Formats: sequence, structure tokens, C-alpha cells
Amino acid sequence: MDSALIAKCADPALKPAIVEQFVSAVGSEDPLAVTVKADGRLILIPRPRSPDEAMAVVNDYVGHAIVRVGITQFPAGVGVGDPSQLQSDMFDACSNLRTGTGIFARVARIVTKWYGRPTNKELLPQLVDDTIYAWKTGSFEGENVFRAQDPGGPTLMETSSEMSAEDADPVSSPLESEDSSQSAEPDKTAEAGMRIDLSRIGGQK
Repeated sequence: MDSALIAKCADPALKPAIVEQFVSAVGSEDPLAVTVKADGRLILIPRPRSPDEAMAVVNDYVGHAIVRVGITQFPAGVGVGDPSQLQSDMFDACSNLRTGTGIFARVARIVTKWYGRPTNKELLPQLVDDTIYAWKTGSFEGENVFRAQDPGGPTLMETSSEMSAEDADPVSSPLESEDSSQSAEPDKTAEAGMRIDLSRIGGQK
């Protein structure tokens, strides 16, 4: 993904490397991409050739199926009470990246809170992986992550004030600071690690 697009449009709570990992794992290279699933099954639709055609598909299925759109494949209708309020700008690359990464950051904070908001950088790959999985499935620990309230707090161990090294690899590079106040929260890291290891045995994820 173009670094200039990330710098201009992505949620600043996420480092560029995480944005790239997120879009690579769940997104599409086609800004007009629309994915529709109903009852767990993918519905084949003609590839839209314009934002108007893409919006027509969204309007046909939103409210009756899971509809994901654009380069980040965020669920159409998240945070919108009336589907008629949906706008075609969701198929603009910058607008889609801004909305998609904003929602992803919120999901990341939900996952981070569940882990007990750890500061151990070795857990960061698990946090990222679980956030991507929650994005794909729409749920985490039985909670609908797209309807849940934003719990606030750190986003994958980071806050916007810790973004000085945005070009660092968020998985392999050491984090420069730890928030001692966060360590006072309940430590769920052992529980979280076991959940990750066990849930992937036999390809259940």
C-alpha cells in the first residue's frame, strides 16, 4: 500500500506497518470491491465498475447480509442507523482507509483491554493477530466488535503520543516506553496466551 495514502488517511493510532499488515490480511486492492455473505456463505456478485454500481449492490444486501466494502473491507452500515445514509465515498480509497482503520483501531482497543492492557512487547504479535481475527469474524470473546463501545486506552500497547517511530516494525521492534500505570490492571496475559495456543490447534481458527 502507498505510504503517502497511509500517512494522509489512516487512523494515527495505528503505525503504518500495522496498517499495511491489516490491509494485506483482510483488505482488497480494488476500491470498488464488495463482498456479501449470508448465513455464512459467500454470495457471488458481478464486479462493480463504478461507485454507483457498488452502491447499488450495497443497497440490495445491507440489512439482510454481511456486506463489506472497499480496500479495508469494513462492514457497510457500522455506526449508521439508517442504511439510506450510506454514501458512495466508502469506495474512495482515502475515505475507506480512514473509516476502516478507525474501526480497526477500536477493535484493537477492545482486544488490548481483554488482554489486561499488557506492556510486554512479546505479546504484540498475538494482539495484532487476534485483532485481525476479530475483524474477520466480527466477534471477540463472544462480543460483537462492530457494535461494542470503544473502551479507550492503548491501541496495541500504543497511544498517539508514542507514534514518534512510525516507520518501525511494530512486531519485531522494541517499544521505547512502558506505562507503569497500565501494569496495575488485572494481568490476563497467561490466560490470553493459553487461549491463543489452544484455539489454533487443529485449525479451528
